[in-house]
Amino acid sequence: MPDVYDPAALCNGWDCALEAMDSGKMDKFDLVSSGTRNAYTQAQQQEIPNYWTYARRFSIADHYFTSVHGPSLPNHLFAIAAQSGGAIDNGAPGAVADCAPNSNSTVTVIDPQGNRSQQIRCFDFPTLPDSLEQAGITWRYYAEGGGFLALISHIYNSGMWRTNIAPPDQLVLDAQTGHLPSVSWLLPPEYDSEHPPDSMCDGENWTVGVLNALMQSPDWNSTVVFITWDDFGGFYDHVAPPQLDRFGLGPRVPLLIVSAYAKPGYISHTISDHTSILRFVETRYGLPALTSRDAQASNLLDAFDFDAPPRSPVILEPHACP
Repeated sequence: MPDVYDPAALCNGWDCALEAMDSGKMDKFDLVSSGTRNAYTQAQQQEIPNYWTYARRFSIADHYFTSVHGPSLPNHLFAIAAQSGGAIDNGAPGAVADCAPNSNSTVTVIDPQGNRSQQIRCFDFPTLPDSLEQAGITWRYYAEGGGFLALISHIYNSGMWRTNIAPPDQLVLDAQTGHLPSVSWLLPPEYDSEHPPDSMCDGENWTVGVLNALMQSPDWNSTVVFITWDDFGGFYDHVAPPQLDRFGLGPRVPLLIVSAYAKPGYISHTISDHTSILRFVETRYGLPALTSRDAQASNLLDAFDFDAPPRSPVILEPHACP
């Protein structure tokens, strides 16, 4: 698999995902890659050696699906709120911030009857950060420009925007000084996101740097890290996702579970998705579910053994990129 991939060669949109999945037959991925075989590729161990090491030393999930059979934006919204407000695509950014009063950014939404329309790319539904805030549990969202929380009106237009949003590199500083909040979201800088055409190798090296900092921090023995990818990117998979509702589930993506209490070399076969991470946090802190999606999601606890002594950190070296 090439380290730098042409983003125009694959389609990961709502309609493309449905076409590729073909009602569970999973046999039309070539049609969403311009009739080529670009979708039928995979990264080998020598290309992602450190991800491979984390998978062997900690836990992974092999039935972890995307929440939406579609692209980044709706999946990120499910990852913070267990819903997308009906959004099914990434939309079109406008000249000003999405939730600014004069925003002209738009996104496609779908109603219960399947009708599509355009609305301003700004939403106002409850999120897990809201639940944490109400319960007095510290949290922070580390992302350039506030990431996808910039699409939540009551957060963008509140004091939380000033106190709970930070750039990605701030997480390493907070880890090193023992100032991590109880719950964190971390989105890599765009050039380290592994999103085509950005380098997969550079992205893995960035992740290794973050995990090294976390493992050497005073909070390692009380930290769980879930590493995943927002959508399937147009790449082939043979496992048909369960269809919970009109939004998904979508095709599988990797999930690495890194913790001093993660079972070494364990593979979770439990069906899970982005809302399972919400469910894990809700279970840990006794918080209510946000929607029916996270209410019924698995909480990923099968990957942990909290009765075992904490496992030592696994400090890795970045590898040379092509």
